[in-house]
Amino acid sequence: MKKLFFEIQIDTPPEKVWDVLWSDITYRQWTTAFTEGSFYQGTFDEGSIVKFLDPNNDGMFSRVEKNIPNKEIKFLHLGEIYGGVEKEQNWGDATEAYILQETETGTLLKIEINTPDEFQSFFEEKFPTALGIVKNLSENQL
Repeated sequence: MKKLFFEIQIDTPPEKVWDVLWSDITYRQWTTAFTEGSFYQGTFDEGSIVKFLDPNNDGMFSRVEKNIPNKEIKFLHLGEIYGGVEKEQNWGDATEAYILQETETGTLLKIEINTPDEFQSFFEEKFPTALGIVKNLSENQL
């Protein structure tokens, strides 16, 4: 398991960054950095299951471990979905947290990921691009 950290300063309030991260339309925009056509199904209520999917409905499913709106959300990744079939994985404490800290000029968005070694290079390659898109959407949306 690898612990990865990413962060970016965004010059807009946390509420706007949160909205960009989790509103359906903008989520689909910033997650193109990972897979074109990404979307999610479910709610972000604590304890609920969210499916993160590609256009073929393949992806992963996760449980919302923590949700403090405009401040922090944390997912525990439980397994993969292929051909509509959910298959639990033994990933242990594979988590992904989004932490928003208010700063003098806006928001410091921090990402903390605990990932199996096999996904490390994917996240290291894709997350900086994704965060750049979040920053652009957050600072330039009306």
